[in-house]
Order: sequence, then C-alpha cells, then structure tokens
Amino acid sequence: MRGLGQTCHVVNLYLGDWWFRLGTGAVNYTGSLDDWPTWLERLIDRHGITDIVYYADQRPYHRIARRIARARGLDCTAYEFGYLRPDFITLERGGMGPFSHFPNDPDDVERLAADLPDDMPEGYFPYGFADEAVNEVSYHLLPWFLPFLFPRYQRDRLYSPLTEYLSYIPKLLSKPRRTREADQVIATRCAADVPFFTVIMQMQGDYQVRRAAAYPHLDDMINEILASFAAHAPEDARLVFKMHPLENAVERRPRNIRRAAAAHGLAARIDVIDGGDLARLYDGTSGIVLLNSTAGLTGVLHGVPVKTLGIAIYDMPRLTHQGPLDSFWKSPQRPDARTAKAFRKLLTASIQVKGNFFTPAGRAAAVPEFARRLIQGDVNSHGAFVEPPPRLARARAMGVPLTYED
Repeated sequence: MRGLGQTCHVVNLYLGDWWFRLGTGAVNYTGSLDDWPTWLERLIDRHGITDIVYYADQRPYHRIARRIARARGLDCTAYEFGYLRPDFITLERGGMGPFSHFPNDPDDVERLAADLPDDMPEGYFPYGFADEAVNEVSYHLLPWFLPFLFPRYQRDRLYSPLTEYLSYIPKLLSKPRRTREADQVIATRCAADVPFFTVIMQMQGDYQVRRAAAYPHLDDMINEILASFAAHAPEDARLVFKMHPLENAVERRPRNIRRAAAAHGLAARIDVIDGGDLARLYDGTSGIVLLNSTAGLTGVLHGVPVKTLGIAIYDMPRLTHQGPLDSFWKSPQRPDARTAKAFRKLLTASIQVKGNFFTPAGRAAAVPEFARRLIQGDVNSHGAFVEPPPRLARARAMGVPLTYED
C-alpha cells in the first residue's frame, strides 16, 4: 500500500502482532480495552484516517473499531480465511457472518452474477498443516511467555495457549491410526445400501461458533441433532460425525458425542471420525448438517443437501435446506445448480482474493489484489453490498450473542 502512494498506520495490540510486523513501523497500543476507543479516536483525528482494516471482525478490539468507523462514516474492511477453500482469502466490507453485507436473496445473486466470468482466478496456492501451525503457535505462545510486554491486552481465547497446544501432541501421534479408521468408515458407509448423514464439527473456540450461533456450547447443538435424528430420521439411516482437522483434545469431543448418542439410543447408529477425505463423504452422504462452516459451502457447490444451524453466508433459499432440522432427514432440499454457480461467481469476484497467508507464493498472489481493491474501493464490488447486513435481523431473532458494538 505504501509503495502505491498510500499512507498506512499499523497498530500492534498484542506481542504476536509485533512479532509478525517487525520492520513495518507499527505503533504499539499497550493500554486497556476500556481505553482503546479513546486512543483509536485520537489516532484517527491525528492522521486523518479514512479506512480501517482488521483481521477477524469479532475480536473485541476490532468490534470497537468497527463501531467507531461506522459512527464516523469511515470504511472498515475485514479479512479472514476464505469462504472458498483452500486458497482464497476473504476481504469484506464491515464484517463477516451476521455482519456480512453480501446479498442473501438468490434472485439478486443470480442477477448480479449474470455477466461475471465462469472461470475461477488462475493459480493454486495450497498450504500444509505445518505452515499454519508454525504461524499459529508462534503468534499465541510467544505472548504467553512474555505477557509483561503487553500487560493490559485482554485475551479473548477460550483456552490457555499452552494447554491448547500441548493437547495436540496425542492427536498428532495418533494421526496415522485415526486416518486409517476414518477411511474405513467412509468406505463402509459409501458402499452400504443405507442412507447416512454427515455432521461436520467445528471448534469451540472458533468465532463462527461463539459469535454466529445461539448455542452456549457445541454439546448443545450435538444433543439437538441427535434428538431430531432419533425422532425423525429413517430407521435404517446413520450419522457420521466428522471432527474438525484442528480439533484439540481439551473438549474431548468424540467421547462426548458417543455418550450423548448412547443417551438418545443411537449408539449403534453413529460413527465418529477424526480424519479422512471430506470429498469422499460428499460423494456418498445423503446430506450435511453443521453450524456454519465453510465446509457447508463446499458441500453446496458439490450438489449435496446442507442444513445450517447458525448464521452462514451461503444459507439462503435454493442453496440450503430452508425447512426445520426435523424435516431434513426424510426430505433434504438439494441446492439449485444455477443458483450455486451464480453464488460462487459473485462471491469470487466481490469478496474473495486468490492466495493464502502462509506461503510466499500465496502472499505474492494476494497482496497486489488486496491493495488494488482497497485503493480503488472495489471490495464487495459488482453490487455485492446490501445495507443493513441482511443476516443481522435473523441473528438477533435466533439469539446470537451480539454486543453494543454490533
């Protein structure tokens, strides 16, 4: 941005920010969360700030920044992992999830996408577990050992970094066995002449779980799914619970699922897998149930019926099952191929940037397009901006935990 003639002021809130921004001329904010609004307003006044850009719109400091930006008429833009995986980054005005301004009317989506190209952007920029893990661990663990450098930073993570990362050790050691077991379950279910539904799990600490859904805990969602399945699914149908690839051992999720299934009389009708090829599940499953994971969008684009239980950008008529969960087991609504194609085209053109955070090639692809869209005001382009956020009223009605900043 600076190389293109823009003036940028970078603020570190956390030691992890400082570590990854060495050499950028960033300033450190070491005050409290309570004092953050006043400090930020002074920074805006002092430098004539016109745009605020933040990673992840639901961090407490960033929610306050969004509130201040909206009150002052400034542009604010959030970036995060892409809605399309594995090699896209989301760049979206305002926020994501309940705060996304992306259209949620399928007729509008088809109209806006009509003249957009069918082809996806060129290039492929995958990254491995090690790429993500090294960045994640260094960002969060360094401040854990040196908390006195940003002493008043208010953490918003559910677990201590040390506890969370140590819990991955048994998971990593058991990966070969878990992968074999998952592959066997998937092969067996896909070969059998009985329907099976897939529940794709997310992580308890994920902001999509904590700030875009009404469940106090994922165990509450699991119990709701099991109760509905027991009462309304065909008697020969089965459930396969697939763990998130980065699920840690803190929550002991597989054990909790099996105990809950037994309590609902479903012990013999469920499988819990931690690994395996999601694409193979898409090919064989009768439908997917999840909170709001981007894996649901992948399922929609594969033509698989999907039922969301939280706020998801792709949850709209003609893409996902719009009836209650109880009706999904016997009459799952398949996505309309035309609407799904239009959704993918508009999403890609307006709020997805090709690249990734973790590899040199991925960053080299993403950075110029980031800069271009921000400078030219081309974020949420092609009419893909609806005011107010079209999912926000539904989020409030569902009881999603929103705060005064929202």
